[in-house]
Amino acid sequence: MLGRIVLSVFFFGFFLGLDLYAFSAFRTAFGERSALKWGYWIFHGLFYLSIFAWIVAIAVDMTPRVWIYWYISAVLILYVPKLVICSVMLTEDLTRGLRWGWHKFASSPTTAGEGATVRIDRAEFISQAALLLAAVPFGGLFYGAVKGKYRYTVRKITVRAPNLPEAFHGTTITQISDIHAGSFDSVDSLRRGVEMINAQNSDYIVFTGDLVNNHVHEMDPYRELFASLRARNGVYSILGNHDYGTYAPYPTPEEGASHRERMLALHKELGWDLLLNEHRVLEKDGQQIALVGVENWGTSFSKYGRLDVAMQGTEPYPFKILLSHDPTHWDAQVRPQCPDVDLTLSGHTHGLQMGFEIPGFRWSPAQWRYDQWAGLYSEGNQHLYVNRGFGFLGYSGRAGIWPEIAVITLEKA
Repeated sequence: MLGRIVLSVFFFGFFLGLDLYAFSAFRTAFGERSALKWGYWIFHGLFYLSIFAWIVAIAVDMTPRVWIYWYISAVLILYVPKLVICSVMLTEDLTRGLRWGWHKFASSPTTAGEGATVRIDRAEFISQAALLLAAVPFGGLFYGAVKGKYRYTVRKITVRAPNLPEAFHGTTITQISDIHAGSFDSVDSLRRGVEMINAQNSDYIVFTGDLVNNHVHEMDPYRELFASLRARNGVYSILGNHDYGTYAPYPTPEEGASHRERMLALHKELGWDLLLNEHRVLEKDGQQIALVGVENWGTSFSKYGRLDVAMQGTEPYPFKILLSHDPTHWDAQVRPQCPDVDLTLSGHTHGLQMGFEIPGFRWSPAQWRYDQWAGLYSEGNQHLYVNRGFGFLGYSGRAGIWPEIAVITLEKA
């Protein structure tokens, strides 16, 4: 309890410091206006009270999970732009301090006086520039929370392999990942996304983990919707790190103990073929390939996956597809231990749900954590595709990294 209090005080102090520093930019840019000052601090005072009420509600387990994500989104929308403002202002203040020191000790009084006038104009310009720069993340994060989280994007990828059987040339696989059912707040928007998946009319649909955030019952409002997913040759799935029920306490030990059984039953109810460290043989026109699925395995998360067990018996098949939720599995185990795995399909990263992707350039904070964070990666004849995710978690939105429906076409090279 004491640790939580200390942490809460730290964060309140951090936010207050940002607000004070950011307010100096508003005051410099727009002058001393009482309406600006009162409006700014009344708004933030109410925001602090709402956060305090939110923390209390969480402590007594009275806050719906979706509300928590909305609050997280509000904090990001308000304070990421302020970090931009404060970074610009801090750079300017440090520069001003160095300039003042130089004029103080190395310049004549006349020169220092002239510099003072220039600094006042410069401070106003810098404050206005900081506010303009901050408008970019503010607008992006706000749009992401309102519209971006349901802006489903179909991405078409071609994977060529010399050892792909001729019968499978042109085979299409629609991959979705990271549904995170406990985060949704619009059934109609979600239905449109499911309809887009079915519209691809693929040979196979694969789901690469994180069906829920914490509890199986999060899927209750959407069971019928996701059970409507259709592909010509079936829907296959695996578990992600959130599917084990380890991130939030259950009301009773018995309910927690039965989580896995209920999760397995849920996949069966949806009509999905769940792969638990095992493989399936896919056949077409007398030729065969292997579809392998492992439980979650990540360098920083739970390691339930048994690649060695899942691969047993796959030796006769010339082409192998692996479903593994966490892309860190690829470099850590898949490539060094199983060079005969041709294509690995993963998710997990969400692309951190924010960033930039334009032709020739892309950026996301996810790249600071993951070597492979979104899209197609290749090493020799082995390929990894990291799906950006269908849902969202934490930040109730997506800014620049849109929810993804990946359609992968296999071609014989």
